[in-house]
Amino acid sequence: MKYRALLMGNNRAIIDDMFVHLNEYFELQSVSSRFDDIASHLKYFQPHAVIYCMHNETRDTMSQLITIKRDKVKRQTLFAIVATQDDCDEFRKMSANTADLELVKPITALQIADRITKYLDTNLHVQENDLEDVLQEMRSESSKQVEAQKPGSILNDLNSLLTPNAQANMRKHILVVDDDFRMLKLIKRYLEDSYDIATAINGKVALKFLENKMTNLILLDYEMPEENGPAVLEKLRQNPITNEIPVIFLTGINDRKKIQQVLALKPQGYLLKPIDHTKLIEAIEKTIG
Repeated sequence: MKYRALLMGNNRAIIDDMFVHLNEYFELQSVSSRFDDIASHLKYFQPHAVIYCMHNETRDTMSQLITIKRDKVKRQTLFAIVATQDDCDEFRKMSANTADLELVKPITALQIADRITKYLDTNLHVQENDLEDVLQEMRSESSKQVEAQKPGSILNDLNSLLTPNAQANMRKHILVVDDDFRMLKLIKRYLEDSYDIATAINGKVALKFLENKMTNLILLDYEMPEENGPAVLEKLRQNPITNEIPVIFLTGINDRKKIQQVLALKPQGYLLKPIDHTKLIEAIEKTIG
């Protein structure tokens, strides 16, 4: 699958260069500087990344850009700027942390593609092993019918085909659900050497993922917009396919009453943010080994 990237800004040379060299890597569209035009492209093209190629932008233009990022760009969409170091610094002064990624000129189109792709692969794209293909191949070699322990559970189907030793050597799978890209990236870095990690930017994405895939543990953010952690946990427990998946809450709340409310939901554990690496590993090992 190609990532969709929306290009805008006054630096037409970089935009033209990206169209020439990056069609192999991205599905590209460009847009004018008109607010309505940008809003329409964001709505109907639904890009994975918005790349603003700056050149002699006025402060008014930068202010409009900040408004667009705040009001029109989805949380899960990467917002990157391509600019000189001075322009990057100026843009950051006007609105700290508006840009998810700063690409400082001089930079080539291929270098931009590499940075954008790595960011999206790390922060946005749900990464997992394609167990379905492995399962199908093993089933074709098996002469007996395999009964699933739970309907739709790929991991359970696969486990039933493996010897005990093979099961012991399989890496366990963890789904991390958090609306903060930085938290997803941090936890993935903490765990990827020992576990297979999938990430979801909200509860809706996580529940969609679990319709066809299975996981051994869910690390679930307690505070999320639209649908918070408790609401997601309630749906998990109502579904016979997911009701036994262990859940550990991640929460920035350290108020005693709030913690009691968390524990009343009967998760397998909770961890306070900022997440401590050692405590995270200990909680996971205690829960799933």
